[in-house]
Amino acid sequence: MRAREGIGRRAALAAGVGLLAACAPVPEPRGHRVPAEAGRAPLPGPRLVEAWNRDLLAAAGAGDAAAVVRLLGLGASVEARDGEGRGPLMLAALADRVEAARVLVERGADPDARDGLGDTPWVTCGVTGSVAMMTAILPAGPDLAVPNRRGGSPLHPAAERGHADYVREVLAATDIESVIDRVNYNGWTALLEAVALGDGGAPHREIVAALLDAGADAAVRDRNGRTALEHARSRGHREIADLLDGVS
Repeated sequence: MRAREGIGRRAALAAGVGLLAACAPVPEPRGHRVPAEAGRAPLPGPRLVEAWNRDLLAAAGAGDAAAVVRLLGLGASVEARDGEGRGPLMLAALADRVEAARVLVERGADPDARDGLGDTPWVTCGVTGSVAMMTAILPAGPDLAVPNRRGGSPLHPAAERGHADYVREVLAATDIESVIDRVNYNGWTALLEAVALGDGGAPHREIVAALLDAGADAAVRDRNGRTALEHARSRGHREIADLLDGVS
């Protein structure tokens, strides 16, 4: 009889221990982190984000708009920088990758973000002369007063390089005439650059005419005291001289 009672007590004790074990929390495996919030994945590590940023910069420069969308969705930064301080939008602008630029602008890329040289995506359009890129970046609301690295506006490099279509379109689409007479660090206005540094051909004649129509001041003198008209005459650019002579 006592033996049976002992067996019953041992069985009850075993059952109680089993119940406690079933209710005890399961130990967490080593190296595993439970997310701080239920259903929320852990944040990616810095190395992974750096890899995404590098891939985003490459995709923007290559014009892979689909990859740009994917990488931004993963968590790459729209303002990532390469070793020269260039962001994705700057790289897209330099390479004239319009679709990639549109995606970046839609995701909030800064059109006035300066690179290591002091240039921005917006002013870079004046260097490349890309009307399509200018149109893609314009919805981002660039600050027209922000100068390029030489202290000029986008009109300066465009005027020098003969980007007549760009000059005409940016004058029509923006209020950039508010800085049309800006003097850069070399002592030039955009009009002076078009005349003194241009070749006198049709594109530069169109630029001079467009700048004058927009209100450029032909009386501004360079550091040597010379006007655009004097430069045109000394260089033998008669048609440009005629344009300038009509407003002087």
